[in-house]
Amino acid sequence: MFESVFPSNEFKDYRSGLRKEWIVTNGLGGYASSTITGANSRTYHGLLVAAMNPPVDRILLLSSVDEIIEINGELYHLAVHKYPDTVYPEGYRYLNSVSFNPFPVYTYNLGNARISKHIFMVHGQNTTIIEYQIDGVCDNDSISMKLLPLINTRNFHHTARSNDNIFKQTAGSFRTEITNGNVSFQLSSNAGYFPAGNWYYDFEYEHELERGNFYTEDNYNPGYFEKSSLTNGSHIFLVASTEHIPDINSEDIEILYRKEIERLIDIERKCSYKDNIISKLYPAADSFIVQRKSTGSNTVIAGYHWFSDWGRDSMISLPGLTLVTGRFEEASSILTTFSKYCRRGLIPNRFPDHSKDMPAYNTVDAPLWFIHAAGRYFEYTGDGNLIEDIWSTIKEILYYYTHGTDNGIIMDSDGLIRHNDQLTWMDAKIGVNAVTPRAGKACEINALWYNALNTALFISDNLQLDIEFNADDLHMIRENFSKMFWNTHEKCLFDFIDDRKETSIIKDPSIRPNQLFAVSLPYTMLTHKQNCQIVKKVEQELLTPVGIRTLSPGDSGYTGIYSGNIWTRDAAYHNGTVWPWLMGAYISAYTRVNNYSDQSIAYSEQLLQGLDGHLYQAGVGTISEIFDGDPPHDPKGCISQAWSVAEIMRAYIEDIVNQGKVKVMY
Repeated sequence: MFESVFPSNEFKDYRSGLRKEWIVTNGLGGYASSTITGANSRTYHGLLVAAMNPPVDRILLLSSVDEIIEINGELYHLAVHKYPDTVYPEGYRYLNSVSFNPFPVYTYNLGNARISKHIFMVHGQNTTIIEYQIDGVCDNDSISMKLLPLINTRNFHHTARSNDNIFKQTAGSFRTEITNGNVSFQLSSNAGYFPAGNWYYDFEYEHELERGNFYTEDNYNPGYFEKSSLTNGSHIFLVASTEHIPDINSEDIEILYRKEIERLIDIERKCSYKDNIISKLYPAADSFIVQRKSTGSNTVIAGYHWFSDWGRDSMISLPGLTLVTGRFEEASSILTTFSKYCRRGLIPNRFPDHSKDMPAYNTVDAPLWFIHAAGRYFEYTGDGNLIEDIWSTIKEILYYYTHGTDNGIIMDSDGLIRHNDQLTWMDAKIGVNAVTPRAGKACEINALWYNALNTALFISDNLQLDIEFNADDLHMIRENFSKMFWNTHEKCLFDFIDDRKETSIIKDPSIRPNQLFAVSLPYTMLTHKQNCQIVKKVEQELLTPVGIRTLSPGDSGYTGIYSGNIWTRDAAYHNGTVWPWLMGAYISAYTRVNNYSDQSIAYSEQLLQGLDGHLYQAGVGTISEIFDGDPPHDPKGCISQAWSVAEIMRAYIEDIVNQGKVKVMY
């Protein structure tokens, strides 16, 4: 399980501390998150971001807490806020340590007194608990503590101002209920509550400023909790929750904390692989598996802070998050979730952030990844019952891809799949224009198509289920793929082919990582020599210590730094930016073409261990969405991405530990 103690220079320097963020999740899509200094630098930061309709409709409820300690008449302010041209208070100056095991613990030195602050969430609830412990004080010291919660009730993507909100509260001796419109939540403590009502103005979120987003906001303080006559070993806690919280004490808090620790330990026990980086990633892997209220089953959050559950990301992530870790019930539940939403052979590319909006079906690869994930699930578990339940979905996908469905997706006369623009994972756009146009026939889509057909045939043979395809169809696809996509000059694959106009066929020679999937998936259409050449090309031009570039630096369209506003970021997103999830496909391909030799295993393990330092670099204990293409490959995008974590875990366990063989669990 992930453990870390940060050196003081990283949290006592305000700027350095902003670059290291933590997140604690609740299995519903909600979370608590901030930086290691305690300063919020994003609109997405907050101590309670609740998923009101799991895993979506996420609302910031508790932004932060101002803690004021009085010791023998001297006041200490532990909070950290950025206002225009100033940082106040500067509570990070009192920090003695910041550690994770696996939840954040801040320890402050205030003279002889030591204050430790623990933050965790209750799994399955929109409930955050912050607990403080007082140590190191003398018997005759006079100590009191005041907690001032700063609240909001806004969408977590946005900022809010004082005139946007009208808060009402119903206060009690140790609690208050806050209401704003149809949103309500509770704050409770073992310290006495004193209602007031004040606005704090002009908080600035520096990450949003960098990204060209709205970055200024007001937060409301409804009152404060206060406890005096504190002694050595005293505990004070604050609970923020959308649930009705009964009266609880410090012993109840300890029970809840131990229960969550034991839950994570049980998850680790299910997977027998104990390795430095893999064991550290178990809590991160768990954070993405959440409940979807609309189906009553599990789904996968694509990335924190801002993504919801996306079909493509969920299917790619499923083997690494659930199969190699022995979480088969969750895998079955995730497949069931997306099966229920299949429409005309398509599964959602993404579910919306608001439950009232419709899912988006703008993807060509997610249904093919669904079949791949189903096949891997069957290989790991032998669970024919689940496969029979979703077999109609698999058949529906194959039928519509063969005969045609939305977005121009259809099998051509050569057996290959064609599609419209912005349907592959390289789907960034500026305005209405695709940044990486790939309409036509994309190499990885047809690798996935061939893999899906083989997977469906494998399942049908084992379970005696009916299917329309046969081996002759596969032979045609294999022959035409090699003939159409092989670039004899570069000795690799063309990235995509646009043959919609018979008089002008365009074959894109850009060196991109998509060709890896023609090698890494279980069923390949190419010769061993061709597969080796693809891996060599990717190694020479795209491989970095933290993942795979999306475009060769030698290409005129290469952009090595992902920065600026949304337009400049999107322009770089798939044109040089490094994606760590692609390292999984590279490791699979590399070990495979080298027949899992000792050298290939050692080399691959070294590559994955190279990501170990990143676990302390951006999102603590997890792997970022992307990195700059240029050295030093700074982390960017989401601080915690599902397929980044999942593919590292899958590649390590499947390709390095098990050397390409599925460890059958039945």
